[in-house]
Order: sequence, then C-alpha cells, then structure tokens
Amino acid sequence: MTVLPDDGLSLASEFPDATHEQWQHLVAGVLRKSGREVPDTAAEEALSTALEDGLGIRPLYSAHDAAPDPGLPGFAPFVRGGRAEGSTVGGWDVRQQHTAVDGGAVLADLENGVTSLWLVAGAGGIPVPSLGRVLDGVYLDLAPVVLDAGRDVDSAARELLRLYEERGVAKEAARGNLGADPLGHQARTGDEPFDFAPVADLARLCAEGYPGLRALTVDALPYHEAGGSAAQELGCSLATGVAYLRELDAAGLSVEHACAQLEFRYAATADQFLTIAKLRAARRLWARVTEVCGAPVGQLQHAVTSPVMMARRDPWVNMLRTTVATLAAGVGGADAVTVLPFDHAIGLPDAFARRIARNTSTILVEESHLSRVIDPAGGSWYVERLTDELAHAGWEFFQWIERAGGQAEALRSGRLGQELAKTWEARSAKLAKRREPVTGVSEFPNLAERPVERVPAPVPPVGGLPRVRRDEAYETLRARSDAHLAVTGSRPRIFLAAMGPAAAHTARLTFASNLFQAGGIEPVTEGTFEDSGATEVCLCSSDALYEEQAAETAGALRAAGAGHVFLAGRPGQYPGVDGYVFAGCDTVTVLSTALDRMGVS
Repeated sequence: MTVLPDDGLSLASEFPDATHEQWQHLVAGVLRKSGREVPDTAAEEALSTALEDGLGIRPLYSAHDAAPDPGLPGFAPFVRGGRAEGSTVGGWDVRQQHTAVDGGAVLADLENGVTSLWLVAGAGGIPVPSLGRVLDGVYLDLAPVVLDAGRDVDSAARELLRLYEERGVAKEAARGNLGADPLGHQARTGDEPFDFAPVADLARLCAEGYPGLRALTVDALPYHEAGGSAAQELGCSLATGVAYLRELDAAGLSVEHACAQLEFRYAATADQFLTIAKLRAARRLWARVTEVCGAPVGQLQHAVTSPVMMARRDPWVNMLRTTVATLAAGVGGADAVTVLPFDHAIGLPDAFARRIARNTSTILVEESHLSRVIDPAGGSWYVERLTDELAHAGWEFFQWIERAGGQAEALRSGRLGQELAKTWEARSAKLAKRREPVTGVSEFPNLAERPVERVPAPVPPVGGLPRVRRDEAYETLRARSDAHLAVTGSRPRIFLAAMGPAAAHTARLTFASNLFQAGGIEPVTEGTFEDSGATEVCLCSSDALYEEQAAETAGALRAAGAGHVFLAGRPGQYPGVDGYVFAGCDTVTVLSTALDRMGVS
C-alpha cells in the first residue's frame, strides 16, 4: 500500500489552475460545434438566463463575484437569519391555514405536526362569532394563532383576546398575530384603507400587555398573486412596512415597539434559489429601513407556498411544487412556513391534502434535517450575488413607490397595478410559448385524468388587484374542450400523420401530441385520417423527409378532407401547409385558433 506523504500539499498541486479565459475558450468551442458562432468573451453571456427585474443567472460564479458581507446569523444586516440559532432548536414554525369552520381539521393539524394556526376570518372566511367553535379544544397557551380578517380585524382581534381571557390564558403566554393589514386589504378589495386608529390601539395593547402578540401583518401575497416579480414583492412589502411605522409613530409608539408589531408574509415558489435570495434580501432591506429609523432589528418572516404556481389540472404535481418551495423557504430562513394543500386551487382541502401539506415540513425538518444548519446557502457565490442583486432591485422599486406617494397612493392611483400587470404580461408570453413549462398543464397533460372534486372554498375578497395563475390560459382552453366533450361525447381531435420510420418521426410526433393535448385537443395517431374523426392534421417527421414528402402528403390529406394542415417543425416553404408548431411558438394562440376552427366554443 502506498502512503501519501503528509506534507500539506494538495493532490492537485501538480496540475496548473485553469483560468477564466481558458474556460471561456472551451465553452465557445462547444457552442461553435452546435452551430452558434460566438467569440470567447461572449461565451458566458450566451449561456446566461434572463430573470425578471433585469436580473440574470450566469453559468459560472467564482470568488470574484463580490457581494457585501452578509454578517453573522442574528446580527445586522440579518441576511443570514433573524436569530443567531436559526431554526436549529425545533425547526421552523409549521403554520397551517384554515378558511372554514372545521374544528376537527384544526385539532387534527395540531395533533399531527402543525405548530401554529392561520385563521382567515370575517368576509370570505370564518365568521368572527365562530372563532370560539373553531378553537374549541385548542390549548391557546401552546398554539399561536394568526388572524387574517381584513376589515373585520378589530372585531376578530377582540374576540380572540376575549377567548384568551375566558380560557385563563396568561397575557405573557398568548402568542401569534392579530393580523391587521389595512394596505393589504386595500390591495385585495380596491377599498380605501380603513381607519388606522383601532389598529394603533391594538398595537399599543400588544406592546403594553401581550409581549408574545403582534398586531400587524405586512402581506406581500396580494402583489405576488397579481403577477408581481420578486423585486416588486420586496418593494411593496418595504413600502407597506414603512407606512405602518409612520402611522404607529404618529400614534405614540416608540420605534422599537412599532417594529416589534410587524410580521412580514412572502410567497415561496418552486424557483428555489430565487426564493432563498428573496427571503435573505428582505431581511437585509428591512434592516436598512430600521437602521435609518434608529433601531435596526431582524424581520419576522412567514413564507407561504405560492398560490400562483398551484395548478387545477393534475393537481398531484402541486405536491412537488410545494415541496421545493418549502425547502427554499426553510433554507432561506423563514420563521414560519405555510404549505398550501395540493388541492388548494380546487376548493376546500380534504384530510389527505392537509396531511400531505403538514408532512411536507415535518419530513424536511425531522428526516432531511434541513433546519440543523443555519443558512445552508450562505457562502454560495451564486446565492450571495443573487441576494445582493435582488436587494438592489427591490430597493429601487421601493423608491419608485415612495416617489409615487407611498403604498396607499400607488394603489389608489392604479400605477402600482399597472406595473404589476406589465410584469405579468411579459411572464404570460413565456407561459404561452412554454418557455416556462407547467408540468401537467402545458407539458405532459393527461386528457384522461379524472377530475379532483372538492367542496367550494369561501369566495375571497375581490375588487382590487387581480389574482393570476400560471395555468389560467391553458385552463381556459381545457374548459372549452371539457364543454365540447359534455355536449358531443368526444373531444376535438387532430390527426398526427407520421411520415417515414419511427426514428424519423417519433420525436416530433411526441412533441405535437403533448402540445395539442395542452389545449384539450385529442391526438389520433392510429389508422387513417378518414377514420380519425378529425378535421385537422399535423405532419410529423424529419426535415429531410419534409423536403421530399411534405407537399405531396399535405395535398393528399387535403383531398381526403383535411381543413387545416400543421407541420411539426420550424416554418418553411411547404405547399399545402397552413401552420407550424415548434418549440417557442405561441402555443396558446395556436390552440385557441384551432379550437375556433373546430367550432369549439
């Protein structure tokens, strides 16, 4: 056996270090082989991925990608966490949402891993007088309660405080949040912000007598659900938080007490690194705000898996989305995490869906040991750089809101809604072209799936910012197909004409089948066009066979009664071909016009 000398030398010491320029040269060579002529210096840019907010992801990061010192966990600027110990003691707070009167579901959650309750009360949720029924059997000195009651916040908060007193809960044992959020209510409903005086009274009551209760929530979900980007979500949360600090200061609370009354709520998406960076950047930005106010403090964060990413078709895939989002929220340092059940977009979740939701956090904490490391993404050149860039973008949008007159005025004037709409319009174009695929919806749809049915959920407040979903354009198409099926007994069909051997047509046949099913159009691949019951056809083969046979085949199919002929591939000059489907085409427009031609309303 050969024993290596313990001389402190690296095993790679005999190999020279590769330079950045050498890496660029090698990458440019690979790109040239694939047909992309780029100079060495542009190789990195060619492999970069553009994000919203003018941000981008480069293919390589190194120690030269400088970012500000993130500090230590529990210390300003709190990038690495608001508490020095992070979530290492018991994991993050597993917070489950409830919108209906179902005390059994509440107790089942608490008995099986949930550590706090998020109760949507008032209009669109649990009636305020029913809070006692919902909390029947709950040990209120052990389970924190977070309210979300919109304009009914004062009555809901007073009812919760009455329950504390009635059940003998000591004031110092009460924990949670009364959930006042006037600007969030304005964003949701379009109403003017309600009178802040009762909110200030609640804040003063908590500051003086309930050390474990907070009075206000800064909810950034309305802006995320309206299609806003990560930076816009951050900017809106900062502007809202600053507005509340001003109101609390005017009501006589000290800066320290005012800051201690706020909890911030953010969306966690399946874009794990962007979510991690967003939560880290949010703490840094709020630390800067409170530093200017004279009392730098950490930000208490509640992360919620994104409602925007939840699909109604093939909802089981939502389990994968929420798992990635929960992982990102935990790694990003969220203090509390709510996992929306996989059937959230369909109606009230059933017991199985709630169980899967709460177990998502339990498995990540108890089995994956995700909370045992403080800020596990810290030190990653990529994450630190993305955190820094996102913090700057969020600060710029915050400044834009302040120049527009503040959060309330930006909402009232409609300017904020217009900015969010622009962002969603750009993202919708990517979704329509499947540049941002949605598994089970725009990619790998299943026309034969059995629909998941649930009891309808309470209707949330409307009238303010819209609530968008990634699946909405495709959901509209599929709904048209479903209606056609209900009336006629069959779905609209398209015949896929495979030309040549399997090696020539399989790839494009699979691509076309996937694309048309995303719009509820059933592909027929067996038999002849005459027997298919279809009125439209799509040619599927290789470019070489298209040159030889496309025109003749298209002509024969037209003679057989085909009203419209597609070709799966890049647009070319093929007589008899009416349209093309290819990677990057506007799939929604293609499918919508096809349904129109088929008489599917």
